[in-house]
Amino acid sequence: MIISFACFLLGFTLIGLSSIWKSHGTRQDYYLASSTVNPLLVGLSAVATNNSGYMFIGVIGYTYNTGLASIWLMLGWISGDFLASMFVHNRLRAATAKSGAVSYAGVLSNWYGNHHDVLQRVIGGISLVFLLAYAGAQLIAGSKALHILFDWPLWAGALMSAALVALYCFAGGIRASIWTDAAQSLVMMLAMGVLLVVATQDLGGVNNAVIKMQDVKGFLDWFPKDMALPGLAGGILFVISWMFAGLSVIGQPHVMVRFMTLSNINKMQQARFWYYLWFLIFYALATGVGMLSRIYLADAGSFDTELALPMMAQQLLAPVMVGLILAGIFAATMSTADSLILSCSAAVTHDLLPHKIEKTGLIKVTTIAITLCALGWALLVKQSVFNLVVMAWSGLASAFAPLLIVLCLGVKPGQKLSVIAIFTGFVVALLWRYLGWQNAVYEGMAGILAGLFLFGLSYFIKKGGIYGQRLSKHQTEKGL
Repeated sequence: MIISFACFLLGFTLIGLSSIWKSHGTRQDYYLASSTVNPLLVGLSAVATNNSGYMFIGVIGYTYNTGLASIWLMLGWISGDFLASMFVHNRLRAATAKSGAVSYAGVLSNWYGNHHDVLQRVIGGISLVFLLAYAGAQLIAGSKALHILFDWPLWAGALMSAALVALYCFAGGIRASIWTDAAQSLVMMLAMGVLLVVATQDLGGVNNAVIKMQDVKGFLDWFPKDMALPGLAGGILFVISWMFAGLSVIGQPHVMVRFMTLSNINKMQQARFWYYLWFLIFYALATGVGMLSRIYLADAGSFDTELALPMMAQQLLAPVMVGLILAGIFAATMSTADSLILSCSAAVTHDLLPHKIEKTGLIKVTTIAITLCALGWALLVKQSVFNLVVMAWSGLASAFAPLLIVLCLGVKPGQKLSVIAIFTGFVVALLWRYLGWQNAVYEGMAGILAGLFLFGLSYFIKKGGIYGQRLSKHQTEKGL
């Protein structure tokens, strides 16, 4: 098991390190791979970054506890993600080329060539805090798997992940991240597929598995019990709220930067094809494994349900294959952690500091410092991976998605309005979670709608003012 796991990790590391031969030694290359990445790699990298340790650890644990109702999380999330991509991705890639910015914050704050420095620092600051929390969650996810399989202390897995991520980020920047993401996405799919097939066969087929699930009270209910509204209305609201979770991808700098690296804007459809094909298959596999885990680990409450996947693998698979599963979990955590750390580095070097750092040596030092901060967060903060990721995901989306949407609509909001809208969505989402309403309705939905409402209100007030001025002039001409 250790040999199998070590071989996969060595492979990922060598792939990342090999990217140094393609490096151009510029900031544009370090953060955006000089916008030369082909659509297949963009799609696989984006889906590996999106389907992180959250999928292997968080979603498996959520499905274990929720049952069949978790399928709406999958369908809602992918649907919302797809609808957002139809509208945003091409426009974001075009704005990246036009602005010449290398960070997500830089593109949003310079969309129309306005150079809104305060807005860029606000976006960079919020990104830095939440992406660090997100990166910490990824390191926690990997360390949990090592803890259950090897009985290693939690800090050991987090330290190993951080060291490997820092190594290939230091070597090749986002190109190393994208290359390893592509390899990791293959291992992730293989690991989840193998476990699903073996578990189903061990139970005697799909029908026998369903019969056993029926014995768990409420496990095959179509909707969870704690919905905001009873009956069909509550179910519809539950699904819509998770569609907003999928739409929230446009507010995630570490995912969207993948599409900013695409070699040609005309190839965006190809990148999206690979992204959604892989996303749909992998999420379906993860949901199936999560459902089966409840049968194999029936004593709910006696263990951390976010460890269901490695525990189940230990019961069913030979040691070599358990190593594959563990490599899949680590691949998922690292594919997202490296993206998060690079986005944090960009926030520091090109968004927050008064003078942008252009030397790649200093940029790499910043990346190492960010990695250490993420490691510190992982070791000090004790929280569910699922909750930590959803909180970071919703916070970023509530802050940035409304602004990106109105920019794509062709609206030119002022810097002050943009900053107010960012904090409005951000605060609403955090307040929603603080009040405990997130189980009924995803907090990102409330935050995104709050930000959009503010932009919409400002637009209509402005239009009303213009209309009022025109009406007053007309009345004056008529002597009224």
